[in-house]
Amino acid sequence: MIESLFTDETVALNVEAKDWEEAVRFCGRLMCEAGYAEARYSDAMVETVRKLGSYIVIAPGLAMPHARPECGAWQLGMSLIHLASPVKFGSEEYDPVDILISLCAKDSESHLAALAELMQLMEDEEFLGKIRSGLSKVEVLDYIHKGKFIKE
Repeated sequence: MIESLFTDETVALNVEAKDWEEAVRFCGRLMCEAGYAEARYSDAMVETVRKLGSYIVIAPGLAMPHARPECGAWQLGMSLIHLASPVKFGSEEYDPVDILISLCAKDSESHLAALAELMQLMEDEEFLGKIRSGLSKVEVLDYIHKGKFIKE
């Protein structure tokens, strides 16, 4: 399912971001350009971090920015970026972050199957390690599209 969400326009590698906010906004811009969300969705993702803190940093070096559906999500969408230089979100346990996988959904239920697959991808240490060691965008997309991370 998520293989259709990660495309050439929703994956970016070696992204320059001066801080967590710029990184989150970059993720949002990719989803906006792909037609998954309105531009205000990026603002909502940033506001979520400001209000609720670094809870989106879910593993060492990995963050999952998102916001509420009513904040401009048009449909289920995801984006993935790898930062050229890690940034800090304020997570004592998991900072600094170099991989962000963002999510938007038009409601509170339609994304659950995709989220289950996404969790498997984010738990795939081989995949995350390959991104960090310089996997190309073509290779990242190939890995996702072939579903190499899915556990049956």
